[in-house]
Amino acid sequence: MKVLKFILLSVLACISAPAAPEAQPYRDPSLPVDRRIDDLLSRMTPEEKFRQLFMLAENPGDSLERHAHGVFGFQIGGGEDAPVAVVANRIQRHFVERTRLGIPVILFAEALHGLVQKGATSFPQAIALAATFDTALMHDVAATIAEECRARGIRQVLSPVVNIASDARWGRVEETYGEDPFLVSAMGVAFVSEFERRGVITTPKHFIANVGDGGRDSYPVHMNERLLREIFLPPFAACIGRGGSRSIMAAYNSYDGSPCSASNWLNNHLLKEELAFPGFVISDAGGVGGANVLHFTAADYPEAGEHAINGGLDVIFQTSDNHAALFLPPFLDGRIRSDVIDRAVRRVLRVKFELGLFEDPYVDTADGGLRQRRETGRELARRAAREAIVLLKNDGNTLPLDSTPVRIAVIGPDAAEARLGGYSGPGNDPVSILEGIRARAGRAGAVTYARGCRRLDTAYVTVPSTVLSCVVRDSVRAGLLGAYYANAALTGAPSLVRVDPEIQFQWTLFSPEPGLLPYDCYSAQWTGTLTAPASGLFRIGLEGSDGYRLYLDDSLVLDRRRQVSSAARLAEFRFEQNRRYAIRLEFAEPAGNARLRLVWDVGVSTDGDSLPAEAVAAAAASDVALVVVGLEEGEFRDRASLPLPGRQEELIRRVAATGTPVIVAIVGGSAVTMSRWIDSVAAVLEVWYPGEAGGDAVADVVFGDVNPGGRLPITFPLAEGQLPLVYNHKPTGRGDDYFDLSGRPLFPFGYGLSYTQFAYGDLRFDRGEIGIGDTGIVRFTVTNVGAREGDEVVQLYVRDLLASVARPVIELKGFRRVHLKPGQTAMVTMEIPPEALTTLDERLRPTIEPGDFRVMIGSSSTDIRLHGTLRVRP
Repeated sequence: MKVLKFILLSVLACISAPAAPEAQPYRDPSLPVDRRIDDLLSRMTPEEKFRQLFMLAENPGDSLERHAHGVFGFQIGGGEDAPVAVVANRIQRHFVERTRLGIPVILFAEALHGLVQKGATSFPQAIALAATFDTALMHDVAATIAEECRARGIRQVLSPVVNIASDARWGRVEETYGEDPFLVSAMGVAFVSEFERRGVITTPKHFIANVGDGGRDSYPVHMNERLLREIFLPPFAACIGRGGSRSIMAAYNSYDGSPCSASNWLNNHLLKEELAFPGFVISDAGGVGGANVLHFTAADYPEAGEHAINGGLDVIFQTSDNHAALFLPPFLDGRIRSDVIDRAVRRVLRVKFELGLFEDPYVDTADGGLRQRRETGRELARRAAREAIVLLKNDGNTLPLDSTPVRIAVIGPDAAEARLGGYSGPGNDPVSILEGIRARAGRAGAVTYARGCRRLDTAYVTVPSTVLSCVVRDSVRAGLLGAYYANAALTGAPSLVRVDPEIQFQWTLFSPEPGLLPYDCYSAQWTGTLTAPASGLFRIGLEGSDGYRLYLDDSLVLDRRRQVSSAARLAEFRFEQNRRYAIRLEFAEPAGNARLRLVWDVGVSTDGDSLPAEAVAAAAASDVALVVVGLEEGEFRDRASLPLPGRQEELIRRVAATGTPVIVAIVGGSAVTMSRWIDSVAAVLEVWYPGEAGGDAVADVVFGDVNPGGRLPITFPLAEGQLPLVYNHKPTGRGDDYFDLSGRPLFPFGYGLSYTQFAYGDLRFDRGEIGIGDTGIVRFTVTNVGAREGDEVVQLYVRDLLASVARPVIELKGFRRVHLKPGQTAMVTMEIPPEALTTLDERLRPTIEPGDFRVMIGSSSTDIRLHGTLRVRP
């Protein structure tokens, strides 16, 4: 028996213990990567292969031992440089030294406009970087972020967003580089190339479009293939072909009926075959399961995983390791062919070998030069913010402010904040606009501050659990007792009974309890007691979907049983402090996609009425008022309307009514409609989310230390009814206008003013006629004819005058940011390469058609200063 036990232990040891290095070719760096991959694949079990295709948006903490079969990698964050590097090394050490095959992991993070970790530089938001129209600056910014990633052991970033911002209502416009494929491609390539050359994998996203009808995030996309190839594909192709991106993230939404994470046409045909993409495709977090719970194209999670891998996805991205069991079965039972699995694993392993992780998985934990790196990063962030600011209006040369003593009223909810935008780390001591103005004003003037209003006007709040109670088994519990029924009629026995602390639910993706209640047919009744915290006539009601009745002390307070719409409806009710009221709420949902929130205005602050008056007084006592306003937007926060939220427009109008000159600075990442206030103010600045040094940069521009030169990378509409509105549309069959509104925008793509003026002249081509496949050369002069030095963003547009298929009325094909001193002239030379003249013919084949091309040079898409014609001969 002892002998048998010894033999078994010996066999197990041979199986589990790593073989000697000389017997493991995959560990030999002198061998070709393909040979190493072949060897490693031959040693892997089906579960080990699956784990290389499973990435986690969670820091593993102390739970590394459960990852015995390896894993693709983790998203880590928190801490300063050295602690994060120490965590990275600890994670790598486990996988390299304590798992059977020793396959290192890829540690990844978000880095849209700065690494999302403490201690990292926070640059201006992506849309602001695009507004610089400066690819050299983008190279510098990306290089800094990449170095901060490497210093922490981060080897992949889930950035950049190269989706086209085709609708200003989309909440994620701020994350993009705008509406134009040429600009987005140029900025995307500048970003990803710096990361990739430093050994950090970039992940352009979300393949291939992420905004649908109405500007809604992840809404189904059903554009035709021509539009997809002409507008939405080029940035991804550029990031892969010119930038070297080695990862791509699929979108949550469906395209042409298939979830993007499982689209064979998108992932296998278009991406891997046609674009020859050599890297790996990952899902968005939880996106593979979306094929089951959102798109209803898979019966369950295992089938969703099967469809995704067969459809060209390589890596399943989830938020918890517990989800692995949901997707593992088809990797073990043959539903996914072994060769398909191996192809996906090969793509992952190839990148891990290329990164050198097998030879050098660890990072230096010393923090030498940390302070210097932060100072350098901050200086660059300030420069980027300066270049990004767009001067939209400047009547009477209100800006810049004179250096003589001036009394400045700084007003607005965003003035004292330093908001950094979506996907931001905390930044290093972010400077607010108020702080920047105060620091720069110094002895030149006195600065007073008044908040003026809130960014959002809070008229009611959720009824809190502290005033709700119910009895369960003779025990008093906080909240209301909810009985849920698997029908819309509150009949029969409830399928679920539970205590809900608050009535605040968003069942837009699921039923209240998947598995027990159907997504599209359920009802609920909540009962208990509400104890009034104060006496008075207050308003109470529901925000969300119709289909409810609310009772207090058995009296019907609100009745919206008929399902019609979704809104906030409140009724007046007189409460007595400390009195207990029986409360009953009934809700039915017969179609799915419901929201419900029990709200009241008890405890809502009433200081909002006094705030504008304080701002008006501050403005009236000042020589100039700087009103800083801001947007509310972001992921899954699309906007149905584009005015400034809350009472900010009212604030601007009331301050302007004092007669004090008003400068408006807008903090945000997308377009704003301004018809109700723009004529009453002297100047408007779009400052975007300007990063950690943004307050200083805004002050630099306001006081004239820097001449603004930013340009709009998106079109600003006059009204939402014009949307989607982009500059590079195709010719219409009749007119562009509406019965009640122009079809032209408020501010066009490429627009931006300066504190000086520029004159263009002397346009000429090296050759007025070129052959198919040749590059045209255009030259012209730009002269600063004003009194201040500044930047002019020269923009080159092209229009095919006669084509076999309809072409855009105008297309950006080149740009350059030129700095000129007063009186200085620059000779600008720009190329018109073959791809600038290429179209897709009727069969979607790239071709250059002989004929005339209108070449336009200007300061925006509508401010064209020079025109010329370039002929392409047959």
